[in-house]
Amino acid sequence: MLIRRITTSLLVSSLWAGTVLAQEENGISTEVELGAVVTTGNTENENLNFRGEVDWRDDRWEYGFLIDGFRSSQQDRLTANRMYYVADAEYDLSDVSYILTRIPHEDDEFSGYDYQSDISVSYGRDLLTQRENMALSLNVGVGARRSKSEDKEFSEAILRLAGDYEWDISDSATFGQTLSAESGNETSIFRSESSIETRILDNLSLRFSFNIKHQTEVPRNREKTDTETAITFVMNF
Repeated sequence: MLIRRITTSLLVSSLWAGTVLAQEENGISTEVELGAVVTTGNTENENLNFRGEVDWRDDRWEYGFLIDGFRSSQQDRLTANRMYYVADAEYDLSDVSYILTRIPHEDDEFSGYDYQSDISVSYGRDLLTQRENMALSLNVGVGARRSKSEDKEFSEAILRLAGDYEWDISDSATFGQTLSAESGNETSIFRSESSIETRILDNLSLRFSFNIKHQTEVPRNREKTDTETAITFVMNF
């Protein structure tokens, strides 16, 4: 009986992996994060979330590309499948101001939308530049969004407001917060990403993140608000 219990406990286990690889060479910085949870035995679940970001700096220009995905299945049945891509280009007007062009695209199989894409041009400004342990960037701009749902396909003009805040709480802990609002005539999208990262060892950190997406108008039988909470270990190389 004891052996059976031990065997069952081993079968009902979870596998988690989190890695972040960051490097900077010739103005290019890359970051890759991967997390997975797998359970087998009486309950069979698979959860995989991954994120990759590349930034390239060239004089006054800075280019970036982000890919963020999440996939989940339960008892071999797919329950979540989301891919989010963002490409942007930033041109510095001065040490504290810039113009940002941003093109995101999202495929979320369970949102009721086949896809949502937009393009926007914003004016941004860096604040708190006198603080060594804090950084704050705000931007405002206009653009257009294209959406395709199960029932219809439409385009609309949008107004975008966004902010990005980072605070080095101590030598080993960092808090980050991003907020964005993209308002349109048909629907508006609000996003919040909160995170806190604590370094445990020189190359090992613990990260807690909480993400919220709220959309004012969604297809029938769909929720307006999605949340995602994650606690991950981060390996630095």
